[in-house]
Amino acid sequence: MPPELPRREWLQALLLGTAAQPWRAWAQRSNPAGLAADPFGLGVASGSPSHNSVVLWTRLCTDGLGPANATVSWELAEDAQFARVLQRGQVTAQAELGHSVHVEVSGLQAERWVHYRFMVGDAVSPVGRTRTLPAPEALAPRLRLAFASCQRWEHGFYAAWRDVATRNPDLVLFLGDYIYEYASPPGGPTPQAKTPIHRVHTLRRAQTLADYRDRYALHKSDPALQAAHAACPWLLTWDDHEVENDYAGERGRESSGADFLRQRSAAYQAFYENQPLRASVLLHGLQGLARPDALRIYQRSDFGRLARFHLLDDRQYRAVQACREAGSSGAGTVRAGRCAELTDPARSLLGPAQEQWLAQGLAQDASPQGPRWSVIAQQTLFSPRHYGGASAAARADEPTPTDPWDGYPAARRRLLADLQATPPRNTVLIGGDVHQNYVCRVQADPDRPDSAVLASEFCGTSISSHSGATLERAAALQRDNPHILLARPDQRGYAWVELSPQRWQTTLMAVDDPGRADSPVRPLARFVVEDGRAGPQPDTV
Repeated sequence: MPPELPRREWLQALLLGTAAQPWRAWAQRSNPAGLAADPFGLGVASGSPSHNSVVLWTRLCTDGLGPANATVSWELAEDAQFARVLQRGQVTAQAELGHSVHVEVSGLQAERWVHYRFMVGDAVSPVGRTRTLPAPEALAPRLRLAFASCQRWEHGFYAAWRDVATRNPDLVLFLGDYIYEYASPPGGPTPQAKTPIHRVHTLRRAQTLADYRDRYALHKSDPALQAAHAACPWLLTWDDHEVENDYAGERGRESSGADFLRQRSAAYQAFYENQPLRASVLLHGLQGLARPDALRIYQRSDFGRLARFHLLDDRQYRAVQACREAGSSGAGTVRAGRCAELTDPARSLLGPAQEQWLAQGLAQDASPQGPRWSVIAQQTLFSPRHYGGASAAARADEPTPTDPWDGYPAARRRLLADLQATPPRNTVLIGGDVHQNYVCRVQADPDRPDSAVLASEFCGTSISSHSGATLERAAALQRDNPHILLARPDQRGYAWVELSPQRWQTTLMAVDDPGRADSPVRPLARFVVEDGRAGPQPDTV
């Protein structure tokens, strides 16, 4: 940070500035019009960074603006006071894109922190802080990042994001379920209920473009989330709740065909409008959002030669969950021995094209010029979970969840074969979705505890979304699955990673009380992966 404004003071100013915005009124009314007093009430963000470019984002709150486009000015500077401006310009906030702004700034120096802001009329946005990544040939000495998922607004406050913002991350990886499409459960806050509700909104279940825009505005009204966005660049993928729970490709929870594709198109457009994504993800423009390949969000991102991130999309191209009946209300579990479709080798979680893209990328990672750490960043738990014993008979009759990788065992075996055929120097999988913390050894044969360890896996818990699992069930999973080193369902939080050429360290961070915006956040467990040694090892917290 420049000497004029140390980072701690900048962050405090950011949080105080956000708190002064009308988010409190929004939380009480859940009416997007309530944010109109500040056109930048949804905050600012940056993302999709490279060594010489980054995307700057905001979305205007537009009461009084109506359907008209708006001209937004932007500045990028070395310092938080904007005394040393590097670039500036103007961009149109188009009404057809929800008055969102995506500025793709290029020509920047590698590995450099900068500040940015937006202006419209007399209004000035909060100041965001972002960075470029190291040059392609550079082996950076360290990388500090957070990864997280699943932030249902009603289930808790975002104390985890407040903690992330104070830790000075280089990067945030968000792995899906940024919003939840549900209407708020009836009644007021009920922290003692089986599924605690700590805050309520009045939005209906999202189905239209306006519904999804309102849902993003609700989530983005949270000051802690805004602070985390403004602290560093983000890489993002989606999961199911950005559209509808358990949807698969072109099939919704309860419908398919034209009706669901209209809903999915609206949700995809809202995702683009509300995230710091490049225009190139819209493969066919706004008019092509109903196509099977509407948005290309899977991507690779290189942090110099230290780490390469393969960020996946496991929703848009997947086969429908095994043995899911037409008209069913979503995915569930099946008895493995009673669902032949489960083991169909043609079924894919990623789709054939993305599978091939990932296999080619992992083969490139295995070359002498490849990265020190090859990171597969995806939505859910990759490692298998067996319930009730290790015998073949027990596993044939065990309940198998059909939505995560357990429901696509042939696709998992193909990825394991790719890792075994041309192994990168170090492979780590990270995921979310399940609202539980898992740390696992990724083995060549998931059904053989003595098979070779190919990679390490860290699956983080949710930012706020409730978990229905129990400690007893988690303990049984660890007992029956030797590759699972840790299973904890009872904490909300995120994962903090400190990475060097010699070592990967993951600290699982846990929120004390999801019902408090100011809740302390503490280390739950820590594991390390040593360079050249596959598999996580416990470390002291």
